[in-house]
Amino acid sequence: MLRSLNPLLFGLGISPLHHCKLRTLSNLPKIVSFSVLRPSPLSPRLLALYSRSGGPFMAFRMSSGGLDSSSSDADGVTLAPPAVWKPRIRFCQSCGGATKQVIPDGEEKLRAVCSVCGKIHYENPKMVVGCLVEHDNKVLLCKRNIEPSYGLWTLPAGFLEIGESAMEGAMRETLEEACAVVDVISPFAQLDIPLIGQSYIIFRAKLKTPHFSPGPESLECALFAPEDIPFGSIAFSSITVTLKMYIEDIKAGSARFHYCTINKRPGASPSDPNGFEVDNHMHL
Repeated sequence: MLRSLNPLLFGLGISPLHHCKLRTLSNLPKIVSFSVLRPSPLSPRLLALYSRSGGPFMAFRMSSGGLDSSSSDADGVTLAPPAVWKPRIRFCQSCGGATKQVIPDGEEKLRAVCSVCGKIHYENPKMVVGCLVEHDNKVLLCKRNIEPSYGLWTLPAGFLEIGESAMEGAMRETLEEACAVVDVISPFAQLDIPLIGQSYIIFRAKLKTPHFSPGPESLECALFAPEDIPFGSIAFSSITVTLKMYIEDIKAGSARFHYCTINKRPGASPSDPNGFEVDNHMHL
């Protein structure tokens, strides 16, 4: 996403669309089925609350397929071993001193602690926001012009900026990556990826005008009917899961809000769209 685009440009009379060549409006193998799952041992209190019969949520697990080297419990449910987070901050942001990885008194996790001034540096998950844009029963996708996942398809999305709401950030990312001005309809999904420290919020949206075009970070933008979504060429597991949830909603005949945790399989890279499982999938 472009960090240089911000509301100040509008105040100066400069439109972020100056780099876009607008054009008028111009493909999914069978999806993996969602299967009902007993409450996950990872969060028994949460799932016990929401997966009761007649409750507002249903809990599911979905797998991307392929071999899995992680262990299984007594019921045959595959469980990935918990990831051990290691701090990545090497130098103190206050004094510049080298940090060391220690567990501070009263805490349970490794932290980057300055070896000079003793400051503890906390690393928190990053928020990613984006839009699932619908038009004429099709979904707008962007082919990435940057790494990671160069040349693969994604929803317009990126990191939330300081000073903007999640919805504002999602609309900005859609403008930057697809030169598309949208109206947000409703929240669609929150997806947590603990292994890489990211949390996604995706909104359903519609085009204000039937125009879109690739921005600097996109090679191409196109509308796809659900049956034509190129699932073999999707950039990230989060986008694959979001689109499959969307298709499940179409089949169910109702739009729902989804929550899930995406657990990367051991050895899978953060951008591997296939090496993952979905746990704690709930919808309202």
